[in-house]
Amino acid sequence: MMKASRTFGGVIAMLLLFAPIATAGDFDWVRNFNVRARADSAAFKARLADRFGADDAQVSAVIDDVSKPSDAYIVLRLEEMSGQPLDRVMAEYEYGRKKGWDVIAKRLGVRPGSKEFRAMKAGQDLFTEDAPRKGKETATGKP
Repeated sequence: MMKASRTFGGVIAMLLLFAPIATAGDFDWVRNFNVRARADSAAFKARLADRFGADDAQVSAVIDDVSKPSDAYIVLRLEEMSGQPLDRVMAEYEYGRKKGWDVIAKRLGVRPGSKEFRAMKAGQDLFTEDAPRKGKETATGKP
């Protein structure tokens, strides 16, 4: 019995040790993103408004209702990807924020395994020189 409990304890320790490694790569851009957004909140709001074609009131409301700047970005990206109204996306955020972005995305009709969602998990496009702007053309001529 003692040997079984030591083995079980060892398995639990290994799971706890390697769990962060298994999820590495998913949203690992968030920490730096939040630091940059908090360093200049006015510029961050302006970037969000420009990127997503939202007005200042909408952007301020989203920022006020989420826990981190990166959450505001992801909420607006999910609104864009899902085609759902912002109030619906915010309701899903409130419902599923402790369950994870995969759950929120799925409830909005965005497949968590889709190319677009995986790209969002891998990186963001707000703090890059080639960030697309809603309604504006990129260097390739595509919006």
